[in-house]
Amino acid sequence: MVDPLTAFAAIKAAVSAGQELVNVTKQIGEFFDGVDDLRNKHNKKKNSAFSGDDENAMETFVALQKAKDAEDELRQLIIHLRGYSAWQELIAIRARIRRERKEREEQEARLKAERFEAIVIWGSVGLIFTMICGFALVILLASQGKI
Repeated sequence: MVDPLTAFAAIKAAVSAGQELVNVTKQIGEFFDGVDDLRNKHNKKKNSAFSGDDENAMETFVALQKAKDAEDELRQLIIHLRGYSAWQELIAIRARIRRERKEREEQEARLKAERFEAIVIWGSVGLIFTMICGFALVILLASQGKI
């Protein structure tokens, strides 16, 4: 995860050096990914039943607030350079990417659960088959008087 404040500093430096916004799209993406990761991390710590560490929660809260401030500054920068419609388009792209990422993560989790289920089922079938063969062998050997 890239620190969103570091990514924002890179965006700001590039734009102030005269680069166009289209040349810093990678940094903008890293910035938004970092903000989303911070938000998720804060929500997990806030909602965790085992979270008793107020210092950690406060740390993530402060980092999230700094990221929100940087996001607002980025919004102002983009609106100033490209207009409000560019910011709205960027927000729509961000929402689409977030939705696609969530769908992909859900699909990966579903596939992982299906694989685990298949392993458990086939393992159980194999174990039961082995036990049946073992019992049949014991019965066969007992009927021949070899046991």
